[in-house]
Amino acid sequence: MASPYIEKILKARVYDVAIESPLEAAARLSRRLGNEVLLKREDLQPVFSFKLRGAYNRIAHLGEAAAGRGVVCASAGNHAQGVALAAQRRSIPAVIVMPETTPLIKVQAVIDLGAEVELHGDDYDSALERALTLARERNLVFVHPFDDPDVIAGQGTIAVEILRQSGGKLDAIFVPVGGGGLIAGIAVYVKYLYPGVRVIGVEPRDAAGMYESLRAGRRVTLEHVGIFADGVAVRRVGEETFALCRETVDEILLTDTDEICAAIQDVFEDTRSIVEPAGALALAGLKQYVAREGWRGKRLVAVNSGANMNFDRLRHVAERADFGGGREALLAVVIPERPGSFLRFCEALGKRSVTEFNYRYAAPEAAQIFVGLALSQGRAEKEAVSAQLRAAGFAVTDMTDDEMAKLHVRYMVGGHARGLEHELLYRFEFPERPGALMKFLQAIGTRWNISLFHYRNHGSDYGRVLAGIQVPPATRAEFLEHLRDLHYPCVEETANPAYRMFLSS
Repeated sequence: MASPYIEKILKARVYDVAIESPLEAAARLSRRLGNEVLLKREDLQPVFSFKLRGAYNRIAHLGEAAAGRGVVCASAGNHAQGVALAAQRRSIPAVIVMPETTPLIKVQAVIDLGAEVELHGDDYDSALERALTLARERNLVFVHPFDDPDVIAGQGTIAVEILRQSGGKLDAIFVPVGGGGLIAGIAVYVKYLYPGVRVIGVEPRDAAGMYESLRAGRRVTLEHVGIFADGVAVRRVGEETFALCRETVDEILLTDTDEICAAIQDVFEDTRSIVEPAGALALAGLKQYVAREGWRGKRLVAVNSGANMNFDRLRHVAERADFGGGREALLAVVIPERPGSFLRFCEALGKRSVTEFNYRYAAPEAAQIFVGLALSQGRAEKEAVSAQLRAAGFAVTDMTDDEMAKLHVRYMVGGHARGLEHELLYRFEFPERPGALMKFLQAIGTRWNISLFHYRNHGSDYGRVLAGIQVPPATRAEFLEHLRDLHYPCVEETANPAYRMFLSS
């Protein structure tokens, strides 16, 4: 089955629109992993994705009569841009059906290329049904995003470049998988010439269509797919791509959101470029595989497949990258509800950097706090910290792998504290350096009880804390004098309407 594809790949017409993307060394990551990591920079293509290769090759092979009727496709974005650009180059009409969940940056990019856009459904499969209906109703040529020999061959040109650029001296190539067109094209060509090079696909755990299909020995349809990595959010892989992958792909790995976000950060730190979640999938899988196999001194390629990232999604990526990289832990800790407890807790942590601290008074006996800690040694350090806190008499629950805690609870710690008296609310700033939070708590002292506390390290020069402090009227003058002596910039917020509405007693 593979042999006919070799000729199709070598004859594919892609360079009218595509560039030969560089194969770049990720020097920083290579040193960290103890392997030579190379990034195939398909994020540098004119539409910031590999998809224009397959789309253009398909449209370039259309006869004049078929092309003149126009083309239609369904896509979450990157294939859409490839089809729109290819249609623009051939001066033919293009209709693009995109899920309503498609990031705005991808929708606008397709419009800018002159295509007609229709938003339909919540996922790729809904958009696909609509596109096929339009193809019948308007006599348009349907351009499949992955399950088409010309599309597969177009994507296979990436393998031609990788092998030429590397001299074929590789141990493994890691490829993101959605419908399977990219990995099918790469695997067919690589295995034909270098059968010893492992070709490993990578999918999100919540969009594991190829993994489940290969495991079942037949194509399966997923009931639901996650859309964080929207470029690979496909419920059912292609018939042709499945057959090719069964024959040529060595393994499919599954990754989670945190691992993908950590890989986005890794790419940024080596290249100063930001790839989309699907674009970082391959690198996330590469890191997972290296850790699992204990590989050292290997030569590995990860395909950076795309960079069409919505800017506002970066907030989520930044929050989750440290979890995926084993650089942050979230702990729920019970401490006594009395003056000085926060300080004793920080002293038990020692010099470790606190990244987040959420607390609201709830009961007079014990306080539940939600704390984030920076880690330098991964899971082993997290376990050591938990044991250290328990030895100091604190009850500890690890929340690092709790999805609800990471998505919601960390932002919801708070609320009205019934029966709480004499609370004043202040915003403080202090220079952000190791040990700064403990120094701040030491400065506040142990005479007054802290009844609300929120801190989050935002990577800036100054840390910002919102603190509620119980100050009986008889000691208020002394407390205000104490604040002046601290020399920490602060603003009283006791009269703030947000505090009155959502936090005060």
